[in-house]
Amino acid sequence: MPNRQNARSQRLRQTIAAEAARIMSTEGQRSYLLAKQKAAERLGASTRKGLPSNAEIEQELKNWQLLFGGEQREDRLLELREVAISAMRFLAEFRPRLVGPVADGTADQFSRISLHLFADDPDAVVHFLMEQQVSFDQERRRIRWHDGSQRHVDVLVIEKNHDIVELVLMLGRDALQAQPSPIDGRPQNRLSLSELEALINQSSPKP
Repeated sequence: MPNRQNARSQRLRQTIAAEAARIMSTEGQRSYLLAKQKAAERLGASTRKGLPSNAEIEQELKNWQLLFGGEQREDRLLELREVAISAMRFLAEFRPRLVGPVADGTADQFSRISLHLFADDPDAVVHFLMEQQVSFDQERRRIRWHDGSQRHVDVLVIEKNHDIVELVLMLGRDALQAQPSPIDGRPQNRLSLSELEALINQSSPKP
């Protein structure tokens, strides 16, 4: 009996993960927690226990994109990466690093381009954008750090031609280590401009 219950529980976890991935792919939900809770509610399952991990949802998200993304998603990913290159060149003095879905290849039509910027002066990036007459909004985001503590990071958001670029300001000790990934809690992979250019060249079709 326990083995049968475990099998049912595992099948339900996978079903919830697949539905959460569909929600993220089609409805633009960016929060893994909200996506899995919404999926569980739709399936009539508990939203408090037995929910899939973010890593399980991420795998189902990749499966969804392989099945339904097609060339359109690949074209969009390339487009986002090219916009990221332009932004990184523009912000070169702040040593930008690309993180998130555009870096790891899971980006879709709802994804933001996320850049980590480094500066000793907390106002340096703001002053630079103002001098360049670039409009932006400001956000403050709470994240769980590697030691389990809660920290706040400042984010500048630029929207241009329907693309959204978020600039995460990396200051002080928080700049020494990449932020934890929402997928597995490990330090996020950060791509430099040269690494991103090499990645695009590797993925481009040969003539």
